[in-house]
Amino acid sequence: MNETLIHRWNSFYQDALTKTDPRTNNLPLVWNDPRPVLYLVAAYLLMVFLGKRVMSYFPEIKVPSWLLFIYNFGLVLLSAYMFEEIVVGVYQSGYNYACGEINNKPAETKVTKALWWYFFSKAIELLDTFWMIVRKRFNQVTFLHVFHHSTMLIIWWVVISWIPAGQAYFGAALNCVVHVFMYTYYAFSVIPSLKDKLWWKKYITTFQLAQFVITFSHTLNGMYLTMSGKCSFPMWGQILLSSYMVIMLALFTNFYVHEYIKKTNDAKRRRNLKDLNNNVVKTDKKKFVENKQKAKKVE
Repeated sequence: MNETLIHRWNSFYQDALTKTDPRTNNLPLVWNDPRPVLYLVAAYLLMVFLGKRVMSYFPEIKVPSWLLFIYNFGLVLLSAYMFEEIVVGVYQSGYNYACGEINNKPAETKVTKALWWYFFSKAIELLDTFWMIVRKRFNQVTFLHVFHHSTMLIIWWVVISWIPAGQAYFGAALNCVVHVFMYTYYAFSVIPSLKDKLWWKKYITTFQLAQFVITFSHTLNGMYLTMSGKCSFPMWGQILLSSYMVIMLALFTNFYVHEYIKKTNDAKRRRNLKDLNNNVVKTDKKKFVENKQKAKKVE
């Protein structure tokens, strides 16, 4: 029984590899083989597991601010470039914006190349976690952070291998916009004189949540059009992308509630308790003075 399942899976796997998109299947880190990406993700998870434990025995590494600024601002420029290439490529390819179909027009090459860069950028962004670990910002290395960084690489290896155009452009384009704001914040937050003046950190998570909702809604509409015979983008691809959006929406909502709403409410309760204690102390002090004055009058 097990041998039969293994044989079927291997046959399916080998057949699937013959159907990857020739425009992208030999590009770096794709290579028509999932193993390089899986090895990279495994190395990343090992870095997270061992890095935190090793760094607990050592002081934080003082990473130069200029290096962090260059890294983060480089990702700002890359995100802006990818967004521009995707938008121009989609327009030149004549996509139906309600449900983009893979049409293999020459102009669509711009979209596939931009989406490959988007996929490759997810490998670059693994350095986010490296900077956190060596600087001992362990509180930032959350389950959400690690899950998001590791799964994006795997999901997008699948996308870039089989469906590197069409509907896949939409979520990537929105994510590029969010990353322009996010990495701009990260870049300027390493400058001490500007760190306390950056007011939009909270809104980055709001933008991310909006991105997931919009992308999910767009993909859901695409699924409806596909089922109606009005769009030929593969249904399995839309299910993959929409399912991932639901997972991300749930995880980021949980993060937002705990990081902003719950902490804000806890801070308000602490302030109210402090004010209450101060009022009690003032009242007790006032009563003490009044009683003392009454005692003097009696004498």
